[in-house]
Amino acid sequence: MDMKKANVLEPLRVVEQAIQSATETAVMILRIDDVISSKAVSGGGMDGMDGMDFPM
Repeated sequence: MDMKKANVLEPLRVVEQAIQSATETAVMILRIDDVISSKAVSGGGMDGMDGMDFPM
């Protein structure tokens, strides 16, 4: 559907903010993935919780 004919207008700022938020989210997920991957390779996985004792 043609948005102009349907009288639907979005400010450019809204579109820019949506793209910026999606980009920041993707970068954050990639950073978290990198941290998890590097811990798994170095042997510092989640098995010992890095010395923290939590009752199960």
